[in-house]
Amino acid sequence: MGQALGLIQVDQSTVAIKESFGKFDEVLEPGCHFLPWCIGKQIAGYLSLRVQQLDVRCETKTKDNVFVNVVASVQYRALSEKASDAFYRLTNTREQIQSYVFDVIRASVPKMNLDDTFEQKNEIAKAVEEELEKAMSMYGYEIVQTLIVDIEPDEHVKRAMNEINAASRMRVAANEKAEAEKILQIKRAEGDAESKYLAGLGIARQRQAIVDGLRDSVLAFSENVPGTSSKDVMDMVLVTQYFDTMKEIGASSKSSSVFIPHGPGAVKDIAAQIRDGQLQARML
Repeated sequence: MGQALGLIQVDQSTVAIKESFGKFDEVLEPGCHFLPWCIGKQIAGYLSLRVQQLDVRCETKTKDNVFVNVVASVQYRALSEKASDAFYRLTNTREQIQSYVFDVIRASVPKMNLDDTFEQKNEIAKAVEEELEKAMSMYGYEIVQTLIVDIEPDEHVKRAMNEINAASRMRVAANEKAEAEKILQIKRAEGDAESKYLAGLGIARQRQAIVDGLRDSVLAFSENVPGTSSKDVMDMVLVTQYFDTMKEIGASSKSSSVFIPHGPGAVKDIAAQIRDGQLQARML
């Protein structure tokens, strides 16, 4: 009904291209417009001003001869002040943008190694955006943003890269494990040395206590029993220790059989041997 009366509606974020007898007349902004079709006025078409996105997948080769698929995402929109250029000068906007993306990517990636391609994808995206901005501005389009969203090497190359990464991580883990074992061995050796040192101190103190006890016993016995000498006291102590040893051997069920002289004369011989050993030790 509105068209019959010469009225048309242009939606928000859209412009209409008005022609007069087939020639461009003006760009109609969003709203209601009077279009007297009876005198040759007509709408040639509509142009969206919304931001649109185009994903471009481009296969190319890196400097180290690895084929990769580079996926670029281009966000663009038509400019209202250049709507006539955007409407009339391009037949297929998406194919035009795709051609420029192919050209820039295939000119940039072959100059880089595979690892550099991953590291410098922002530089690739910037180069694509600059080239598109320069080329598409004359056609009434603005490039909002360009992103390199994915770089996919060949499946065999990807598997090899994962294996290299895994081997590197395993090597680091092995080094860390060896270092940890080294620290444990050092700490274990330090603990063992400290334990032996403390055990030696304990044995030395024990022997010192035995010597002090024997000395006190000899002095006390000599004072309380007149006429006895230190030699007599030591012989008595050795006899006492001899019988204590025999008692312990007999009381232990797990002891091996030990054959030693057990007569009184043997005790004298044992005492003489101990004294001779002590004298020789002092001489040395």
